[in-house]
This record gives sequence, structure tokens and C-alpha cells, in this order.
Amino acid sequence: MSPEEQKYYETYFDLFLHPGWKQFVEEINDILDNHRIEDIKNEHQLAFVKGEREALFRVRRFETGMKSAYDVLTRQDDA
Repeated sequence: MSPEEQKYYETYFDLFLHPGWKQFVEEINDILDNHRIEDIKNEHQLAFVKGEREALFRVRRFETGMKSAYDVLTRQDDA
């Protein structure tokens, strides 16, 4: 792994340790938990909620994805 790639991942790992990141993810989880299908009134709102959920799930999985990518890269370097 290049020094630039190492710095790239370290910057994200620092972010993930920050209380603000944890608070952000908690708020995303609250939003996702509070979506109720019964509250959707029409197809337009359904499409909006579907897109919102997709985006929020991507952010929620971002930390795991970055850690997984880093693990793969470090294992390749060890091989």
C-alpha cells in the first residue's frame, strides 16, 4: 500500500473514532427505524423514501466498507 493510500484510510479511521461520527450514525439509525410504510401516501413519496433509505444505508455501511477494503489491501501487501 502506498503512503498516500495509507493516509487516505487513516484519515477515515480517525473520523470513525470521533464522537460526531458516532452521533451522525445514531441519527441515521433513528431515521431508518422511524420510517413506517403506513405513513407513505403515494408513489411519489414512496420513491422519495426509497431513495432516502438507500442513501442512509450507504452512509451507515460506509465505515464497515472502508475497514473491509483496508483489510483486503493489507492482506494483499502481506502476500
